[in-house]
Amino acid sequence: MPGEEAMKRRLALMGLIFFLACGVQQALGQACTLTITALNFGTYTSTLLNGTATGKVTCAGAWTIPFGTGNGVGATETVRVMTGTGGATLNYQLFTDAAHTNNWGNTTGNEGSGTGNATVTIYGQIPAAQYATPGTYTDTMTSATTSFAVSTTVQATCTVSATSLVFGNYVGALLNSTSTISATCTNTTPYKIGLNAGTATGATVTNRSMTGPAGSLLHYSLFSDSGHTTNWGNTLGTDTVSKTGTGAVQTLTVYGQVPAGQYVTPGNYADTITVTLTY
Repeated sequence: MPGEEAMKRRLALMGLIFFLACGVQQALGQACTLTITALNFGTYTSTLLNGTATGKVTCAGAWTIPFGTGNGVGATETVRVMTGTGGATLNYQLFTDAAHTNNWGNTTGNEGSGTGNATVTIYGQIPAAQYATPGTYTDTMTSATTSFAVSTTVQATCTVSATSLVFGNYVGALLNSTSTISATCTNTTPYKIGLNAGTATGATVTNRSMTGPAGSLLHYSLFSDSGHTTNWGNTLGTDTVSKTGTGAVQTLTVYGQVPAGQYVTPGNYADTITVTLTY
């Protein structure tokens, strides 16, 4: 069985963090201003994604720029949260450095700081492996004197992998074995998993074969139930398996069976099945 399979579609996470006119704290009480361009994350495919925004500080003396936790439930200065429909959440972070090691918060020592007129960069990051419910996510980041909006759009995405199906030694008697498929899809995303006919000559989804010495064939079947009654094929809505994503890994068992009474040429037999996840 193959490990990681190609998806039908990819998650498109269009990230925009809009920094509106934002206040700056100034040590001597003089008026300071800050404007920052939009931070556009682009497309998110459940892998780590970075983005930047550029700010302009106008100030006569020393200044600091604090950013709070935002409005997301459970958000902290180090893990901020955008909120979507039904209370779904998506984590993101803000940093003061390009290496994404220094968190940008609102306590002494982790605020942005400088002296005089300056250009500053805010480094945003969306961590990998988040499978949030598709939809629009927003947050409001508050500084000492004002706030700015944070928004992004999450679209459905999935990943899938599978373990090998190993039957062991066949001596002419019926033989069973199992494989595990692991699927991770964005929360509430419906999906279907299909298994193709394999690579053997003349194979179909109801009559698969492993190929051995000199092209010898050993027939076997794949089922979606432990009773070995429901064939697992790749026709959507007919013989595929349907699930709904939760944002966490979901496992499905493939039940393999080699029928008895096959007296083929001794040797090693193998086949490759392609797992297709459609959502």
